[in-house]
Amino acid sequence: MTSSHVLDNRFDRRAWTLLLVVCGAVFLDGMDVSMVGVALPSIDSDLHLSTSTLQWLVSGYVLGYGGLLLLGGRAADLLGRRRVFLIALAVFAVASLLGGLTSDGTLLIATRFIKGLAAAFTAPAALSIVTTTFGEGKARNKALAVYAATGATGFSSGLVFGGLLTELGWRYAFLVPGPLAGLLFLLAVRYVPSDAGEEPAVERRHLDLPGAALISSSMLLLVYTIVEAPDVGWATARTLGSLAVVALLIATFVAVELRSLHPLVRLGILRSSRLRRANVGAMVMLGAWFGFQFIGTLYLQQLRGWSALEMALAFLPAGALVAIGSTQVGKIVDRFGTQRSIAAGMASFIVAYALATRIGADTSYAATLLPTMLIAGVGFTLAFGPLNIAATNGIADHEQGLASGMFATSLQLGGAVVLAIVTAVMASGVSGSAAPASSATAQLAGFHDGLIVTVAVASFGLLVSISGLLSEAGGRVGRVREAWQSAYSALGSRS
Repeated sequence: MTSSHVLDNRFDRRAWTLLLVVCGAVFLDGMDVSMVGVALPSIDSDLHLSTSTLQWLVSGYVLGYGGLLLLGGRAADLLGRRRVFLIALAVFAVASLLGGLTSDGTLLIATRFIKGLAAAFTAPAALSIVTTTFGEGKARNKALAVYAATGATGFSSGLVFGGLLTELGWRYAFLVPGPLAGLLFLLAVRYVPSDAGEEPAVERRHLDLPGAALISSSMLLLVYTIVEAPDVGWATARTLGSLAVVALLIATFVAVELRSLHPLVRLGILRSSRLRRANVGAMVMLGAWFGFQFIGTLYLQQLRGWSALEMALAFLPAGALVAIGSTQVGKIVDRFGTQRSIAAGMASFIVAYALATRIGADTSYAATLLPTMLIAGVGFTLAFGPLNIAATNGIADHEQGLASGMFATSLQLGGAVVLAIVTAVMASGVSGSAAPASSATAQLAGFHDGLIVTVAVASFGLLVSISGLLSEAGGRVGRVREAWQSAYSALGSRS
């Protein structure tokens, strides 16, 4: 594909179709998450589910997705990217249809978990298909810019589609992704290249089942613990005990991988400082955004009385800006490099969330939240694509799935962890207010405290990106010094 369908950074029809098919799966993942969130009040009104059941319609997806991403990424490397992508896409389609037809809360949660599980395999497979198809450099940067744009568009458009479909009936929000996934499956069968032409890796004959079981169970338990912690308490025996078990499972996993001849996760991949910074950046970026989005949703719907559709439209400018701007990210990275772009994105997040702290009981959207949406959209445009590039550049093709899975896992864990922290800080701010907990004054106190957390998280991301800039500058200085030393030595030998 790279040699015959991509020439001088120009893609032919088949290359564009392949790119849009695999990115379509990422679009679908993002759209599905946001559509269901908007539909929760209607589901509650129809099925009369408990609050905890409603929460798990979202958390169940996050659990399956975040808990199995590492396994999904490595499975793409070992079992074949195309095979994993197709199977997971088919499972996603079937689970979507089943979810739209059931009226039982437990079965509804089960279908959400299965869809999250399927997405845990499609997302890293899709990213690794992109990174192994398009060669490192301008072609890959351009392809990853499209990848970033479709993911952001899926999430933002899902908010709007969710509001519109919920007006027809909440089941449509569950059913619609099914046929779309089926269409993507048919296109993928035709356009996604087979892995058969590649030299099979030795490791493909030796799937590390103990390592797979340990890392999957540890990630599942970690995500579950984080999701439940705001309700049961961070300092409770249940939460602390679960975190201790997670640490034990991870330690056991590391011991198993160090002794395995064919490890599921080659731990040496973590020696790449660029990869480590990209994963930390991913955690910070999505974590701060999830925290802000949670606060913004409660502020607009509960405090200001906006409808679900009005709230979705309020967030649309950020997604629309990312969808438009991300197509130019390849050119930005080619000119300024990934680290400068990431640093500029993190600085944009700090400004955006700081501006949001001005929200009040009667402040206008145009004067407060709209600037935040636009500047945060700039931040995502500058940071998301370059973080994808930084996480996959320099990684061998046979480990692209692993790198992609690690990056996606960092996104989900960052979202879950920071959201849990923001939720706890908000609750503390409300309870610490002198006003009644249900009053606008108390709610605003909680919102402001939570927003300060998002600013702090974004600031940490900027520090990490600055360390990357300093590392790159140090590398350039070192190369210049070596060049001067070589030249000096050559002159000395001539004399």
